[in-house]
Amino acid sequence: MKFVVKGVTTALLMAVSLTSASALAWEKDKTYNITILHTNDHHGHFWRNEHAEYGLAAQKTLVDSIRKEVAEQGGSVLLLSGGDINTGVPESDLQDAEPDFRGMNLIGYDAMAIGNHEFDKPLTVLRQQEKWAKFPLLSANIYQKSTGERLFKPWAIFKPQGIKIAVIGLTTDDTAKIGNPENFTDIEFRKPADEAKLVIQELQTTEKPDVLIAATHMGHYDNGDHGSNAPGDVEMARSLPAGALTMIVGGHSQNPVCMAAENKKQVDYVPGTPCAPDQQNGIWIVQAHEWGKYVGRADFEFRNGEMKLVHYQLIPINLKKKITYDNGESERVLYTPQIPENQQMLSLLTPFQNKGQAQLNVKVGSVNGHLEGDRSKVRFVQTNLARLLLAAQMDRTGADFAVMSGGGIRDSIEAGDITYKDVLKVQPFGNTVVYTDMTGKEATDYLSAVSQKKPDSGAYPQFANVSFVATATGLQDLKIKGEPIDPAKTYRMATLNFNASGGDGYPAIDKKPGYVNTGFVDAEVLKQYIEKNSPLDVNAFEPKGEVSWK
Repeated sequence: MKFVVKGVTTALLMAVSLTSASALAWEKDKTYNITILHTNDHHGHFWRNEHAEYGLAAQKTLVDSIRKEVAEQGGSVLLLSGGDINTGVPESDLQDAEPDFRGMNLIGYDAMAIGNHEFDKPLTVLRQQEKWAKFPLLSANIYQKSTGERLFKPWAIFKPQGIKIAVIGLTTDDTAKIGNPENFTDIEFRKPADEAKLVIQELQTTEKPDVLIAATHMGHYDNGDHGSNAPGDVEMARSLPAGALTMIVGGHSQNPVCMAAENKKQVDYVPGTPCAPDQQNGIWIVQAHEWGKYVGRADFEFRNGEMKLVHYQLIPINLKKKITYDNGESERVLYTPQIPENQQMLSLLTPFQNKGQAQLNVKVGSVNGHLEGDRSKVRFVQTNLARLLLAAQMDRTGADFAVMSGGGIRDSIEAGDITYKDVLKVQPFGNTVVYTDMTGKEATDYLSAVSQKKPDSGAYPQFANVSFVATATGLQDLKIKGEPIDPAKTYRMATLNFNASGGDGYPAIDKKPGYVNTGFVDAEVLKQYIEKNSPLDVNAFEPKGEVSWK
């Protein structure tokens, strides 16, 4: 089966024709094989997980085998990332993702888009990561406010077999909203689609590439329905001239983009089964879920200036399904044949893994049940883990109530012993605990604004010591610590500096009188609270319907 890029614009065809005529870099009527491999949203998973799934060592084995196969057929390979290398695994977080970038070097990545989580730490850390990386970190739409200049390389040029391929990097303009505003004082995120149009025009004038690809960190939303998120890959593809890009290698929404029907992804994609990428306006859109669980493979044929997609697949990296037998026993079974780990990669990464483990596998307490922090819960409903985090913040600050974004909670905690690693997986961003004193009226205004944040977004609010019924006209029966709020009384609220400075669109309170940044990192505050209060009882933190929406 052949996939054909349709609707290529006359201008783009003219650019391709001019390139071939002037440079004679590729031969007329000759077919060239070009394979694009891609991953995205790595989030620190340089090492295999506890079930021996994914990890860079197995990924290198797979990529090496594909390169060998393609080379034997006379073809070429490009390996691209849709970004978000940072944040998610404590062993990586504590080492500023150095093992991840060094591992990507060894695999041979050609380029990556800069993701929003590349800004979880100050820009100095990202600049260090650029030095570690032997491949370009790309973003055309990130500018320095004070100079009006781009902060990063906007594109990279590759010439496999004489075919000139331009890879453009683009980053979601939601970054300024969902990242820590303290890291963006002199940074501007312009609209990616607008910037893409400018860059494509510039490239066609100056570089005259045969093929244009965008490596993006913007998200794939079915039929462009992006909700409260910034527009993603589908919307951008539709806004460009038809066929202006051959492919968008995406990230950010952390989905396997395998279409069940037009404008509708498969809901529960099964690893190892066929995967049809999305196509919008003559542009293929791909995304390989997250964490290195898959390597996406797109095999193209290039002939007389036209790129045809002849085969696409998502290749699982040792993913397993859990099977439970009639006797109650269970085991995890591979979906597809085992991919062995590359020994050179293991030699590189083992010292990093050991260093991280030594700092993390220290017991800090215990809990008698599951503390819910899954993305599918903390962005939709109040959870017991959120109450625990907020209790720790109130304990440290003496606050009357606390609020935070559900998206700031990144993992659950299981029953049993709790380690420092568990804590850091829940709160990996290194935010600090802050508080402010406000009148009852100010608190009412603040809570009314925050309560408008929608479910299914990182902004969805988690509350502690607050109760209300939210209606279209405002909050009814608002109480703090079980007592009706008094407009004239002073209350102390705890939150994180991320939200206090306007993160996730929360009202900025960091410039108000009475605002205090304690300087205590959220994970450390949680760790100490667990140490002081263990063993924890999950029932003590269970929400009881205190807040509701009509």
